[in-house]
Amino acid sequence: MPTPAEPLPPTSARWDTIVIGAGAAGLFCAALAGQRGLKVLLLDHAEKLAEKIRISGGGRCNFTNRDAGPANFLSSNPDFCRSALARYTAADFIALVRRHGISFHEKHRGQLFCDGSSEQIIHMLVSECDSGGVERRQPCAVRAVRAIDGGFELDSDAGPLKTRQVVIATGGLSIPKIGATDFGYRIAKQFGHKLIEPRPALVPLTFDAAAWAPFVPLAGVSLEVAIETGQGRQRGPVAARGRDTGARFVEDLLFTHRGLSGPAVLQISSFWRPGDALRIDLGAGADLAARLREAKLSSRRQLGNELATWLPQRLASAWLDSHGLPAERAMPELRDRDLERLAQGLSRWTITPDGTEGFRKAEVTAGGVDTRELDSRTMASKRQPGLFFIGEVVDVTGWLGGYNFQWAWASAAACALGLAPAKISQ
Repeated sequence: MPTPAEPLPPTSARWDTIVIGAGAAGLFCAALAGQRGLKVLLLDHAEKLAEKIRISGGGRCNFTNRDAGPANFLSSNPDFCRSALARYTAADFIALVRRHGISFHEKHRGQLFCDGSSEQIIHMLVSECDSGGVERRQPCAVRAVRAIDGGFELDSDAGPLKTRQVVIATGGLSIPKIGATDFGYRIAKQFGHKLIEPRPALVPLTFDAAAWAPFVPLAGVSLEVAIETGQGRQRGPVAARGRDTGARFVEDLLFTHRGLSGPAVLQISSFWRPGDALRIDLGAGADLAARLREAKLSSRRQLGNELATWLPQRLASAWLDSHGLPAERAMPELRDRDLERLAQGLSRWTITPDGTEGFRKAEVTAGGVDTRELDSRTMASKRQPGLFFIGEVVDVTGWLGGYNFQWAWASAAACALGLAPAKISQ
C-alpha cells in the first residue's frame, strides 16, 4: 500500500498542500482537501500505514463515540475544541462509515467498533484519498521545513518539495515502537509556538514495588469501581474537564504486577498528576455497609464467602487477610464496628501511584501545541501563515472510548475546509 520515497519528478515538485503524517488525522485531512480540488501530497516516515488505527480497539478500531462532545476532552484551553467538534460530528463520520459498507456495533457507552477489522477503516480512508487524487509517499521522512516566499520548502527522502501550505499531523509521543516521534513539536517550536508539556495519557499507573507487593498476586483480577482524583467530588460516570475540579469515572479496574490498569485507570490517568492520590470505591457506588449489616441478619455464610458475592474471590480473600479480618467467621458472629470498618475501607481505598507506564504503554499523548496560538475554526497557526496542526499533536486529549479518533476526524475536517483554495493545476 505505501509508495516508496523515490525522487519526485520536477513537474510534481509544487503542491497546494503537503500533509505530514499519515495517521487518522492526516489521512482524513488529505482526503478532504483533495476532494476540494487541492493538489495534495501525503508523507509519512513509517513503513506501515496508519499503524495506530490498525492496533486500536483490539484490532477492531473504536473509531468514534456517539456521545462525543467538548466535555469529553482535556485541554489547557478547554473551549478550543468546540468549533471543530460541532462542525464535524460523530454522526458525520458514522455516515461515512456506512457509505463504505462497514458494519459496526456499539460496545459500551457509545463506543463504536468495526464488526470486522480495523483495516476496513484504513482502506476507507485510503479510498477517500484516492477519490481526491492525493499522492502518497511512504516511507518518506521529512528532514526540514522552511518558510519561503509563497509557502514552504521541505527537505525529504523524495527530494526537495515546495508547497503553499503544510499540515502537521504527526501525532504525539505515545507508542514509539510504531513510529511516534517529537517531529510535530519540533516544527511547532521552530515557528515560535508554545507547547503544553507532553505527558502520557490513557496509561496504566504504577506503584512502589515494596508497597505494591501484597497486591502482586492479584494480577489479572478485574472489577467495576468508582475512581477519582484531584479536588473534585462529582458523581456519576463523568469527569470534570479540568484538573482543578478533579475527575471521577465508573469503569472496570484491572490489577497488574506493577500497579493498576483497565478502563477506569486509563481514564483517570489523564487527570492524575504525580503526588496525587487515587480514591477508589471497590463497590462502584453500592452501599457496602448496608449490605454487610443485612447479611449479618440474614446470612450464615462466612465473611470471606459473603464478600466474594460482591468482589472477585482473590480480592476478597487478600483484602480480609491484609486487614486482619477473619474470613472464616460466620456473618452473625461479627461485630458491627468491624463490618463498618470493612465497608469504609472498601469504599474509600486511597492509594498514591509513583508513576505511569510511560509513553510506551500510553494510548495517547496529553499536552502538545498550545491551542491559544491556533485558529479553532481552521487549525491554522496564528504565527506562521500556511501552517496547520491537527490531531494528537495539539493540546486536546479525549477520554478513552473513541473520543480521540473523533478529534482526529473533526480537526482534520476543520483544517481541510480552512485550507486556501487550489491554485496549482492537477
